[in-house]
Amino acid sequence: MYTTRYVIGFILILTASVAVALTGLREVTKNKAAQNEDIFNKRAILSAVEDYLPDGKKVSSLSDEEVSQLFAQMEQPVLNMQGEVLDGVQAENVDMAQERKKPEAERRLPLYIYEHNGEKFYILSVRGKGLWDEIWGNIALKSDANTIAGAAFDHKGETPGLGAEIKDNPAFAKEFEGTKIYEDGKYVSVKVRKGGAKNKTHEVDAISGATVTSDGVSEMLYRGIKYYQPFLEEIRQSEKAQGLLIQ
Repeated sequence: MYTTRYVIGFILILTASVAVALTGLREVTKNKAAQNEDIFNKRAILSAVEDYLPDGKKVSSLSDEEVSQLFAQMEQPVLNMQGEVLDGVQAENVDMAQERKKPEAERRLPLYIYEHNGEKFYILSVRGKGLWDEIWGNIALKSDANTIAGAAFDHKGETPGLGAEIKDNPAFAKEFEGTKIYEDGKYVSVKVRKGGAKNKTHEVDAISGATVTSDGVSEMLYRGIKYYQPFLEEIRQSEKAQGLLIQ
């Protein structure tokens, strides 16, 4: 018959052995896990310009190597809150979750500049709050720094079939294509409207039954895109000077 001391000793040895094995497994796989996370994040960013990928490909059909090659071709400046480019850092190395914890004046803004057939697309990263936890997205603007070319969203813990539809339902992100963030030269963003969009230029339909998440997306877009305004205004002024700006 086993004594209490024997049982406790056995449990301690077993626990220690499992802990050592798990630690070793984590160390062995951490580089691969980091690579997979990096590619996953890059695919999410490219999803905002999926309609403009080479040869009409979809993000899901791109190999990891193709994803890396597309990123290597993109400019990846990082902006401060005054719209100035910071030296010595690339956009893909900015953690938006960590930036959101900083005072607004100290935050850094990642920017991805993607080119297709001679046109530039500006991909902005935004982050906000849904019903249960954080939500985030990537918004691609056309070269006029006004028209949304595409959008992609994700979340940490929204309700499946409701708030989670910002990611799971491609039709939701599709609604943003062609909408505009300026109206008569004034920044207005794009609103997710409960009851259906009335102004298709600046509004999209909310997700049925997910009012809080929909409102969270509206707030995230308004605030998140506004952070980029100093940079976007420079682009718009340049377009205006060339006679290319469309309000």
